[in-house]
Amino acid sequence: MNSFYQNYKGIIWLMTGIFAGSLAGLFFGEKVQILKPVGDIFLNLLFTAVIPLVFFSIASAIGNLKETGKLSKMMAVMALVFLSTILISACLTIFAVKVFPVHETISAIPLEQDIVKKPFGEQLTQLFTTSEFFELLSRKSMLAMIIFSVLTGFATLRSGESGSAFSGFLNSGNEVFKQIFILIMKLAPVGLGAYFAYQVGVFGPQLFGTYAHSLGLYYGTGAVYFIVFFSLYAFVAGGVKGFRKYWKYNIVPSATAIGTCSSIANIPANLEASSKIGIPDYIAKVTIPLGATLHKDGSSISSIIKMAVVFALFGKSFDNAETIAIALGMTVLISIVEGGIPNGGYVGELLLISAYGFPPEALPPAMIIGTLVDPMATLLNSTGDTVAAMLVSRFTEGKNWMSKAA
Repeated sequence: MNSFYQNYKGIIWLMTGIFAGSLAGLFFGEKVQILKPVGDIFLNLLFTAVIPLVFFSIASAIGNLKETGKLSKMMAVMALVFLSTILISACLTIFAVKVFPVHETISAIPLEQDIVKKPFGEQLTQLFTTSEFFELLSRKSMLAMIIFSVLTGFATLRSGESGSAFSGFLNSGNEVFKQIFILIMKLAPVGLGAYFAYQVGVFGPQLFGTYAHSLGLYYGTGAVYFIVFFSLYAFVAGGVKGFRKYWKYNIVPSATAIGTCSSIANIPANLEASSKIGIPDYIAKVTIPLGATLHKDGSSISSIIKMAVVFALFGKSFDNAETIAIALGMTVLISIVEGGIPNGGYVGELLLISAYGFPPEALPPAMIIGTLVDPMATLLNSTGDTVAAMLVSRFTEGKNWMSKAA
């Protein structure tokens, strides 16, 4: 019994904190907003440390890889896996919308956030680059920082012996920031408990209001995708052993994803799970951080449902071939441009409204739905990165990759 507690005490305390927070939210309602600063402190600690961790993780993984051919193959496989799972989740949702159509009128609820629409070219520039080095240190420039990390890794690889000292610095930095995250995660039961209390207390009542149908459709589709399709992906990647390992080590990442509503904040938990599953380091340390920014199955599902809701709101059909083709293209684009931070989907909603030429009145309903589905969307976005890394390992290292890791 004592050995069981030692092995699972982290998960036990984490689930205890989440359960206690959820109960507090149910019983005290919006009064639990007083606990939000506790969750914010925990989340801010994660965000502060995640930028250097991702930099050192990606740069050291690429810098230590001696076989550039293997890296090129891995990157190509990763791109195909990301694209395939995003489109599969979108097609599943289109089928769900067809079977359970959204017909009811959805009242637009004004939000406090100010949305500033920028030219598309300027959005792309800001997405991939920054004008100052220090701006790379902001989580709002996550993709630009990842691109810089990849360049740094390749430069280290090309430097050979001349760059060995810098390579050592990257390796040391990676280890140090892994330990920083271990220390921060000791606060997870309290921090995530406070966040769960806030989410249940503030957003819980709205789940049974105006948006009940679309939310039920999202959470139902998301649950099917999470349980059935992730299990299928894990089985394809590693057979029965892969299936068992994925679900065994997916508990902490799942709880962290739901509690923080941030794929970026969940990177350390995913990296730790990947290590325990046996995913090769050079795959995990590139696929997981890149996936947090580029690979979002949950956002793919929510974008389809938002489109269906907005189309229903304006009395338009969402079942012709051209509309669905644009929708599939939009899900891929939205998956790339949405930030891996809480409520980062507002950029995606702007793109959605612009692509179909809807008036500004279409924006608030889409944003409300995006906010209310954020926990499940983050769960799918983030834990999908780990199973994607398993698939990348399968098609890069061969069908016996788990045996090699062992």
